[in-house]
Amino acid sequence: MKKLLLISLFLGSCATLPAQKTSKIPTVYKPVRTEMYKKGWIDFNKNGIKDVYEDPSAPIDARIEDLLSQMTLEEKTCQMVTLYGYKRVLKDDLPTPEWKNQLWKDGIGAIDEHLNGFQQWGLPPSDNEYVWPASKHAWALNEVQRFFIEETRLGIPTDFTNEGIRGVESYKATNFPTQLGLGHTWNRQLLRQIGLITGREARMLGYTNVYAPILDVGRDQRWGRYEEVYGESPYLVAELGIEMVKGMQHNHQVAATGKHFIAYSNNKGAREGMARVDPQMSPREVEMIHVYPFKRVIREAGLLGVMSSYNDYDGFPIQSSYYWLTTRLRGDMGFRGYVVSDSDAVEYLYTKHGTAKDMKEAVRQSVEAGLNIRCTFRSPDSYVLPLRELVKEGGLSEEIINDRVRDILRVKFLVGLFDHPYQTDLKGADEEVEKASNEEIALQASRESIVLLKNDKNVLPLNASTIKKIAVCGPNADEHSYALTHYGPLAVEVTSVLKGIQEKLEGKAEVLYTKGCELVDANWPESELMEYPLSKNEQEEIEKAVSQTKQADVAVVVLGGGQRTCGENKSRSSLDLPGRQLDLLKAVVATGKPVVLVLINGRPLSINWADKFVPAILEAWYPGSKGGKAVADVLFGDYNPGGKLTVTFPKTVGHIPFNFPCKPSSQIDGGKNPGLNGNMSRVNGALYPFGFGLSYTTFEYSDLKISPAIITPNQKTYVTCKVTNTGKRAGDEVVQLYVRDVLSSVTTYEKNLAGFERVHLKPGETKEITFPIDRKALELLNADMHWVVEPGEFTLMIGASSTDIRLNGTLTVSGYGDNVISKNTKDDSPISASTNQGTVNHVIDNDLSTFWEGNKGDYITFALENEAKINSISITFNRENKVSTDFEIQLSSGGGQFLTVYSGTIDTYSRPLTFNFKETIASDLRIVLGSDRVGIAEVKLPQLRKN
Repeated sequence: MKKLLLISLFLGSCATLPAQKTSKIPTVYKPVRTEMYKKGWIDFNKNGIKDVYEDPSAPIDARIEDLLSQMTLEEKTCQMVTLYGYKRVLKDDLPTPEWKNQLWKDGIGAIDEHLNGFQQWGLPPSDNEYVWPASKHAWALNEVQRFFIEETRLGIPTDFTNEGIRGVESYKATNFPTQLGLGHTWNRQLLRQIGLITGREARMLGYTNVYAPILDVGRDQRWGRYEEVYGESPYLVAELGIEMVKGMQHNHQVAATGKHFIAYSNNKGAREGMARVDPQMSPREVEMIHVYPFKRVIREAGLLGVMSSYNDYDGFPIQSSYYWLTTRLRGDMGFRGYVVSDSDAVEYLYTKHGTAKDMKEAVRQSVEAGLNIRCTFRSPDSYVLPLRELVKEGGLSEEIINDRVRDILRVKFLVGLFDHPYQTDLKGADEEVEKASNEEIALQASRESIVLLKNDKNVLPLNASTIKKIAVCGPNADEHSYALTHYGPLAVEVTSVLKGIQEKLEGKAEVLYTKGCELVDANWPESELMEYPLSKNEQEEIEKAVSQTKQADVAVVVLGGGQRTCGENKSRSSLDLPGRQLDLLKAVVATGKPVVLVLINGRPLSINWADKFVPAILEAWYPGSKGGKAVADVLFGDYNPGGKLTVTFPKTVGHIPFNFPCKPSSQIDGGKNPGLNGNMSRVNGALYPFGFGLSYTTFEYSDLKISPAIITPNQKTYVTCKVTNTGKRAGDEVVQLYVRDVLSSVTTYEKNLAGFERVHLKPGETKEITFPIDRKALELLNADMHWVVEPGEFTLMIGASSTDIRLNGTLTVSGYGDNVISKNTKDDSPISASTNQGTVNHVIDNDLSTFWEGNKGDYITFALENEAKINSISITFNRENKVSTDFEIQLSSGGGQFLTVYSGTIDTYSRPLTFNFKETIASDLRIVLGSDRVGIAEVKLPQLRKN
């Protein structure tokens, strides 16, 4: 330690500060220029004075404006670009004296994927000495950060960004299933924990911004990135996305950046072409399917980052669309973070879309539209230099630059970069990353993501005590790469399905293994279009699998997809099993031995033959590094599968588009009689529908209640039912609530998912499940493209899948003011609300733990004493995500007309705030909310009318 201090003192006296490589990492990181680091603040601009932007106690907006006023154009434009990390663009792992001559001598907005171990597609992880262990990695990122703090004029810290859709992308970190697998857990609490772990490990490694979650909604199963979506339901994507972001951004440990904004996941024929152009969707479908998750995650979880997508919509590239990046994103949704471009989205304006003549014009269009930071695998100079030229030539105003930089700085202040820029607990990084409790959550996620698709005659679970030999084959049986794809941990230990079975049966049974076939054949993908004869080697390997199966009591065949068949830029022309996999499966089944098919894949597959002839089928998706153990636990009954499909399995690629939700009668047609004399022209129906999944036990649904059964558009109702485990095993059931608008002014979906709950039940156990229903579940986009709740009847359906409906009920929505009054409403109450009337008295019960909650536009009205004079009110607001919100105070002197007397923004919660306004004689006072999910815990209003 003494030696380290001496080195630190020496370096502190150097004008140009190259980072020092070290083999010994201290337990606590200490920066070098100690004179900068004051008690409770940092002298970033090295002037010896605590400027406003350096003062942790100052309001964030004041800190932003103070810093912005000191920045030159060069410094501002450097904040608007990403420098890609080591071996991507940046050639150095640690700072060198040459950095003082590079563009980033004036700072940089973000450094992406620095030392995270990823080199290039197809290459092994980096062997650089600073990628691992975690403490050494955090030390190295601190050294890079130290350059920007100590060696740039204003000391603005950089934002260390990284991928993280299945755990933070690092040489090692806790490795979770891909997002598609996580979606199939239907477990909000689990997603919150995964987000918390991902964010916490990222910050301990030195990263401050993680590019997750993916909020795209799956629509075309051929699409290469289907492995990255949570599912096909915008409601489910929003619900899980909210929890993921809340976990990641807990205490602002990191910023979460959702992607890809917007209308990205339904390109023409699933073709990507590196520009993802021309999605085939109507404006109404875009709003209901693709905008919905982003809007809710931004409003309800305070998402701090958005990645703008490559594609156009209706001829307008998203990257240059002021409508999408400003009017809708910032104006309508209230986004207050910063927008980062997806790779070459800016460049594609002139190289792909042809809407800009050159790079300079592409830069101008992007910045005017609302882009904050360009992020791609190119030198930052290629963006910053034309940006500076545009400002100097008058092509862009410096005020627009200021607006874009404000957003960037706001995020940096929120995640604490100006107060705690270094990850100082280096020893803690080693203790945190991949710790045992995190690994247990990963195993839980792998187990919960598995879906039992078929189980004829209860073939599963297998009885280990009666098995002497088991044959395992298939290209995914001993595969590990599905857990080590990009956008997540790269070099963790992976348990394959084969290893999981071997460990489970160690000392009990013999495990025979042969691969059986490759993932694809030599002529793939052309072999999807025409049949090629089996080669001699292919035939011999299949025969070996057959021979081993004949010796065994049961066979487990592990098929599906992998990095060759699925992923970014890997859309398919077929959904059948690729290569020789079906040949292998048919040959093994022909032996007459019991066969279990395990699928490991990143998209639904049209496994029609397997569904008809294989007795048991498990869908494991890409189940993460613990996948092999999880699959073995399910195969042998140590875990009862409870996952449910969040995607539809079409019977053929010819059915596409075939997904959920869908319009009435849109996914079936033609006659019903097959054969020579029939009238049927096509096969209809899903192979497996949305929400489907079996269990080793059975569940019974009963006692549906809707209370109240008649509401107004802004009221909330509650739907309850009971679920009983009627089998002999404990298990999980995913109870699903669907809503149908019976009569509407525009066509609505046949069923909308409006609620779900994963519940664990012991044999014979019964639990009551409650689903709240508010206007979000009942809204439609009317002819004028306004979100409204139309009065009328709504069918509420509770079931085990979208087609297995067990309970039905009717909810009636009455127009406000109609002669229908909720039973919860008391005529003599001085307080009324536009929604949740049953909880309004919480605002005057002197208990800050109880509150009334509403959404944007909702309000509480207080009746005042006669001739009451009023000039102030005390309000205690409550909001889980602590994101600032607008609100208004309105007064009425009778006749139902309310006038605004106070409007403002609050960012302080859980303590009383007093608001003053001009004294007025009034009969009623109203508080109107400006955001969703805002609570009012207490109101002090002496003039309130007595009951």
